[in-house]
Amino acid sequence: MILHDFLESGNGYKVRLLLHWLQQPFTLVEHDILKGATRTPEFLSSKNPNGRIPALELDDDPVSPGPVLWESNAILNYLAEGTPYLPTDRLARARVLQWQFFEQYSHEPYIAVARFMRHFQDMTPERTALLETEKLPKGYVALNVMEKHLSQNDWFVGTGPTIADISLFAYTHVAPEGGFDLTRTPAILSWIARMEALPHHVAITSRATP
Repeated sequence: MILHDFLESGNGYKVRLLLHWLQQPFTLVEHDILKGATRTPEFLSSKNPNGRIPALELDDDPVSPGPVLWESNAILNYLAEGTPYLPTDRLARARVLQWQFFEQYSHEPYIAVARFMRHFQDMTPERTALLETEKLPKGYVALNVMEKHLSQNDWFVGTGPTIADISLFAYTHVAPEGGFDLTRTPAILSWIARMEALPHHVAITSRATP
């Protein structure tokens, strides 16, 4: 497998982390999204027409390349099929999807975007105002939903880690880089510690492969 990625990306990190959990060998190909590397005609035509990472080539044969899968949560579901990280029970699988949709619509647009703004952009007065009036308040709403759940559960679905946890961990554990104070959410901090203590854990900027 070939993973097209940008190391600072939480979405790319989701895939890398699961590949490490599974001990699945892969080749990492980095693209500098800040310089438009995923917007080239070649990338758009052969990797992802939406011009984003991660994109996972499912076969590393240079002569007859396999299909390319994009969108981080779709990749997680593909890779986790048949593993303990994606339940077979119908309702439990729906719960995994529930949290993944929550991550994409109620979590990532605020927590991940706040991090991108502070981490990669110049904080103009307009961006500062957007951060303070929208990104931080709505991000805390999402964190509070997670906090309520984790105050009564160790994991998001069932009694062990699933790809629902990976989907939410990726940007939550670096939320302080976007200005979020996680000391307000002690259950989230305990969950982060549990995630980081799992076998084969790797940091978001690690280039290691299994």
